[in-house]
Amino acid sequence: MADSLTFMMGKFAAVLPADRRYARNHMWCMQTGDRLRFGFTSYAMRLMQDVYFLDWEVNPGDVVELKQKVGHIETSKAMSDLFAPIAGTLIRFNSDVLNDPSVINVDNYGNGWLFETVGSDADTLNVQEYHDFLAAGWEKTQNMLKGHM
Repeated sequence: MADSLTFMMGKFAAVLPADRRYARNHMWCMQTGDRLRFGFTSYAMRLMQDVYFLDWEVNPGDVVELKQKVGHIETSKAMSDLFAPIAGTLIRFNSDVLNDPSVINVDNYGNGWLFETVGSDADTLNVQEYHDFLAAGWEKTQNMLKGHM
């Protein structure tokens, strides 16, 4: 198995484990049996800072389309909509995160996972492709961040 990659966000490192796939909306994807488990990448966590609240607009058993609005998140930086990283059937949410979203802040690649779906990960990227995707958009992201500061 390949090693993790690190994307430098200025002086901050976003570690990208190589044992996962990545969606363009900055969620990681990991196969767990017949399901795909999703959570926020360290890149997303650095941009959002602390997660305070999650609210889902879909339920287990719902079929979702790629980029369909599925909920929203409140962080120390902003409130934002959340969109489906793939098309598929939502199987379950992480009830621990619903009860206490702060676990996302300390263990986003482990116990801080968000939900599981059944579907294809064909629209996701491997770790190198995701690293390259971040690099290609980093200048634009920096300009956007500077514009909001």
